[in-house]
Amino acid sequence: MFFPVRVASWIAVALALALLPASPAQAAPKPLFASEALLELRIAAPFSDLIRAAPHSIEPFDATLSLAGAEPETHAIRLSARGISRRDPNNCEFPPLKIEFKEKPGSASLFRGQKSLKLVTHCRGDRGYLDYNLLEYAAYKLLNILTPVSFRVRMAEIDYVEARTGAVRIRRLGFLVEDTDELAERNGLKEIRTDRIERAQLNAAAVARLDLFQYMIGNQDWSDRRAAAGMKCCHNVRLLGPAADDPHDLVPVAYDFDSSGFVDAPYALPPTEVPISTVRTRYYRGLCEFNTQMIEAAHQVLEKRADLVVSIGSTPFLSEHGKGSATRYLEDFFGEIANPDKLKRRIVDNCRR
Repeated sequence: MFFPVRVASWIAVALALALLPASPAQAAPKPLFASEALLELRIAAPFSDLIRAAPHSIEPFDATLSLAGAEPETHAIRLSARGISRRDPNNCEFPPLKIEFKEKPGSASLFRGQKSLKLVTHCRGDRGYLDYNLLEYAAYKLLNILTPVSFRVRMAEIDYVEARTGAVRIRRLGFLVEDTDELAERNGLKEIRTDRIERAQLNAAAVARLDLFQYMIGNQDWSDRRAAAGMKCCHNVRLLGPAADDPHDLVPVAYDFDSSGFVDAPYALPPTEVPISTVRTRYYRGLCEFNTQMIEAAHQVLEKRADLVVSIGSTPFLSEHGKGSATRYLEDFFGEIANPDKLKRRIVDNCRR
């Protein structure tokens, strides 16, 4: 049952708070994600072969990962292309990458505890693409503010070295994304691997928060119940739960925000089934049965409004134009959820049944 926004704020808040999951004990992140200091990395790989194969293959290549600085270290890794749209050469010249350590990093390593990492790369060599990369990084940081059950990220300046020649192909900023196992461990949860889930298996408060966050950044490239073809559930979402063998009270955790309106990458297009013509136009896809929890999530987001705006402004290397555009995009969202009429008309009334 949905309560009209004007008459139900206290009732909605009370009900939603009663349905919030108990917060698991938070563990400290591994060393790699315990700091926000810029990393200096060097990756040597047969990039010509990897890039050529990327549109049709995610097979890994032997490579090395080196960390510069006061305590340098080098690791043998397997490096592969990943993603879907960014492996298309019409969209990106350089694909996002997956790093897999061949051997467990030692106890003194910054990478200790790491098995595999996603690396979000520059897409194209044109420095005009730098802001798109940094805005996606900023989107992850926004979600970190809203919930600890979210992927941590670490920015790096990276030399991509062609292994055959030893020459640097390009030097660009990128960022590493925390592994799902580490995210789950940090939050006292387990990753759930399944083909599809039912609504009743989802944690209501967590789903509402995710739905509202995706609306906030104008993202349509995700599903919290179904997977992309040939993949496990769910599309650009990982599922975490209290027990791996009992998939209930599931918390969906979002990633890959490059197709959002917040980032506004040139190749980003809304899905054909969504009635909008540009990703900058928000369209709510939350489920009606979680409207009560969504209203409480909106209250929580507004309480963190200042922190969210500050986070955008403090994004390293992001241009003033990028900061201004992203801030205005968020301020439009805040205006919607702070106004009961707009909240009802643009979000509540557009929910999925």
